[in-house]
Amino acid sequence: MDSGDSFDCTSCGACCATSSQWPRFTLEDDDQIARIPPALIAADQSGMRCTGARCNALSGDVGKKTACTIYAIRPDVCRACMPGDPECLFARRAWGMPPLADVA
Repeated sequence: MDSGDSFDCTSCGACCATSSQWPRFTLEDDDQIARIPPALIAADQSGMRCTGARCNALSGDVGKKTACTIYAIRPDVCRACMPGDPECLFARRAWGMPPLADVA
């Protein structure tokens, strides 16, 4: 499997559009959460606000070109997701995308 070193996440975005339950706050302190625009925080304050399964901080088209609009201040769970890790591969499968080893 590809280590992810050459994989460009901005051509994917599946991890940010697969589950409204995934972008949860877990390790963030109050200061970290306070930097995230309130409009992007879920009503129950548990994580990122989503429309369906897609995080509202994600811009662009999944599988084509995407970006996180709050990349520098994104939650810890988002920072922990790495190309080729189980969460990445799960999200790619959910979107019908090939495994990273098949991505050129």
